Amino acid sequence: MKKRIAVLLACCMVFGLTACGGGKETTAENKVYAVEAGSAGEEAAKEKGLQYNAVSSQADALMEVASGTSDAAIIDLLMAGAMIGEGTSYPDMIHTEELTTEKYGVGCRKGSDLASYINQIFAESYADGTMKTTAEKYGVQEALIEQKDTEYKATEDSDVEYIKDKGTLIVGVTDFEPMDYKEGDDWVGFDADMARLVAEKLGVEVQFVEIDWDSKIMELDSKNIDVVWNGMTLTDEVTSAMECTNAYCNNAQVVVENK
Repeated sequence: MKKRIAVLLACCMVFGLTACGGGKETTAENKVYAVEAGSAGEEAAKEKGLQYNAVSSQADALMEVASGTSDAAIIDLLMAGAMIGEGTSYPDMIHTEELTTEKYGVGCRKGSDLASYINQIFAESYADGTMKTTAEKYGVQEALIEQKDTEYKATEDSDVEYIKDKGTLIVGVTDFEPMDYKEGDDWVGFDADMARLVAEKLGVEVQFVEIDWDSKIMELDSKNIDVVWNGMTLTDEVTSAMECTNAYCNNAQVVVENK
């Protein structure tokens, strides 16, 4: 008899907790999403009216989910492919929803002929297979966009000549695997390797500078960097403030959470 009463009491306690909100379901509306400040992920969260925490990088957004500080993260599909799932840094995370589809491009100063120069290198490297080989190295070959033949058109106030004269192509990046990330002291990744190829064609050294993504346009305009090359989504804000290359990779913003 005592055993039956104990079971009934336990059931009542569970029911009471559920009725008081202990079993409240987490939905898209009450979840908190971690996003990189100034990113396409933040734009997607704003557009959909989601609650979010803005952090300094997409890697930090994943750390927020792992620590339980945020319920989910909104990051690039290509980064999700490299960072979550079996054999990665976050094996217990999955991506559950694609919020947007988008394209990556490289950003130069407004009016800069460097964008035209990079477009020519894109076309040449796509035609001779270099771009595909580089993409295969980092697992992004399925995301590549075909590059059509194009010729470099110099401007009177040439950024290309400015870069050649100073002998360095300064590339603004963030830690964003598989596009730009560090192995020891070296920056590697699909974007990093393609930037090295452009520097080689220019006959200059390449220098990678880690930037605050929210300040990328200011960094360009002040000539602290020559180019933003870091899996940058071609949003209206970006294309209106920068001279952008042709799109070279497809991407999406995806929701990532624990299984």
